[in-house]
Amino acid sequence: VHLQESEGGSVQAGGSLRLSCVASGFTIDTHCMGWFRQAPGKGLEWVSHINGPGAYTYYADSVKGRATISQDNAKNTLYLQMNNLTHEDTGMYYCAADPSRLGATCYGRTHRGDYHDWGQGTQVTVSS
Repeated sequence: VHLQESEGGSVQAGGSLRLSCVASGFTIDTHCMGWFRQAPGKGLEWVSHINGPGAYTYYADSVKGRATISQDNAKNTLYLQMNNLTHEDTGMYYCAADPSRLGATCYGRTHRGDYHDWGQGTQVTVSS
């Protein structure tokens, strides 16, 4: 099992960024897939997650309305589109995966321990 996030980057406040996470060794449509982030000096924060078929999506209040999680099952890739970025969005972003049973909504999977596999992370820096 391997998760590889795309290169993040530096953007100006108010800008947009799309992160991707390519999965290998498993198919994402049978997993709960999530995004977490860690700002400098702070703990790991759940950002968003999606269930296997992509029918259910969940967002942290801090990104709701500005973020869209999606997946392309044909490419076995998870995405996170972030708009209207602020300095508070700066941090290391990680994708995570956990096997789910068929039809699971993945409701409530907002903690580190809810996910078995993690990517290496990618840095996002938002400058004002």
